[in-house]
Amino acid sequence: MRNILAETRITAGGINAVFGQASLDLTPMLNVGHGCYILPDSESRTGNPGTKGKARIMNWSFLNRFNIFCVLGSGLCLGVLVCLVMLAGCNKGGESVDCPDRVLPADGWDDLPIAAPGADDWPWWRGPALNNIARGEQSPPLVWGAGKNILWRVTPGGKGHGTPCIWGDRIFLAGGDKAKKSISVMCLDRETGKEKWRTGVYRGELPKIHKDNSYASGMVACDGERVFFAYQTSEAIRMVALGLDGKVVWDEEVAKYSTVQGHSASPAIYKSAVIMTADCKGAARLVALHRKTGKVIWRVARPGDEESYASPLAARVAGRDQLFIIGPDNTRSYDPGSGKLLWECDGPAKFDAATVGIGKDVIYSTGGYPEKALLAIRADGSGDVTASHLKWKSDRKAGYVPSPLAAAAFVYAVADKGLMRCYDAKSGKVVWERHLHAPVYSSPVLVGERIYLFDRKGKGYVMQGGGTFKMLAENTLDNGAFATPVIVGGRIYLRTLGDLYCISGEK
Repeated sequence: MRNILAETRITAGGINAVFGQASLDLTPMLNVGHGCYILPDSESRTGNPGTKGKARIMNWSFLNRFNIFCVLGSGLCLGVLVCLVMLAGCNKGGESVDCPDRVLPADGWDDLPIAAPGADDWPWWRGPALNNIARGEQSPPLVWGAGKNILWRVTPGGKGHGTPCIWGDRIFLAGGDKAKKSISVMCLDRETGKEKWRTGVYRGELPKIHKDNSYASGMVACDGERVFFAYQTSEAIRMVALGLDGKVVWDEEVAKYSTVQGHSASPAIYKSAVIMTADCKGAARLVALHRKTGKVIWRVARPGDEESYASPLAARVAGRDQLFIIGPDNTRSYDPGSGKLLWECDGPAKFDAATVGIGKDVIYSTGGYPEKALLAIRADGSGDVTASHLKWKSDRKAGYVPSPLAAAAFVYAVADKGLMRCYDAKSGKVVWERHLHAPVYSSPVLVGERIYLFDRKGKGYVMQGGGTFKMLAENTLDNGAFATPVIVGGRIYLRTLGDLYCISGEK
């Protein structure tokens, strides 16, 4: 149900409350000097314009009655003002925007051990450190191709663009089959690529999605005991949890959902919660579910009335735990333990799909459509930080789908059309740029001093990180990649449009 009070404006002329398309002007009810409830001279209760002077609804000849009425009138006006401000506050920051199903966290909700991936695991979106920086003490291949440094290659079946999730000796993927109207989660052996199990999580009508999207574009996440996957049905976003044996532990609705482009977000794990956003017209939600039970820990509404596709990211930045989401319209930070809005900054765009890059005290937000920009935002603020904490903003040559990578003194970002840039993290100055002349949806990954990136046509690039550009290698595979590569244990695990590769120099 939409909030009846769509907007509240307080102006010098009074308070105008806009109800849907109709405007209720409360200005005639207010007397700024005394706060008394007085109708203008030209109006009367009977609507007779000829009762000028008599139209006022108090007896001016009785001072006591006048004082009493002023007090009562002031109270009434103050009451109206308070109600309007409270209702307007429900639309601020996504904390209670049209949210009759809001849930506040109960004491003791965090009762599970913290997920502890190993050094060579890649358990969730953006990796174990949440920054797309792989462990530097490894040596993945510099070159690869047909018959060279391909340890194994398998066709997992089911279309999907989600990055592989790796925990221990297992690889987890999801796939959707439009013809069979089904979505499944699968587990592969890390050493051989052979399928261990496959579990169908949905069969039924599938929603309309963008031609470049899939029904499994989000990444599977793992906490060491369960794997989590968010998927879209014809009516809603749902989250399923499976055991490491493939058996369904729980399957719960996150929120009602309907968009033009389709769902693509990956879940975020924070303490005992797995968090998912559902940004769409009418009833956008941000929800935290318990990792073991699937019960709602907290639920808040998201502001705005537009769809957006970005994944949430829960990380510790600027000395506190924060949950970052790009779009719609603004970049926002929430308390991941409660869903409370911490701060918001205008931009980068109305529609967004990327995830923030994180530094020690600054986050980097990119988008989108129809605007495009890369923003550097100090993450230690509160409320609207647009004027106070926006460090710099790039030109329009920024990415929509690929997420930025922040490392040391630089920020690396690639635009969807293939313009790769290195920015100075402090000033936003472009240090170097190189056009790859190919479309890109994948995000760059840093390993030591090398940046790995794949395009949608089949090429894989290895570039030198730092302040001087150098292309170290360009390699070609049969199919392009939408997914971001996982680089662990000296191997590159890459999901292309048809296959899953393990690229390794091992003999």
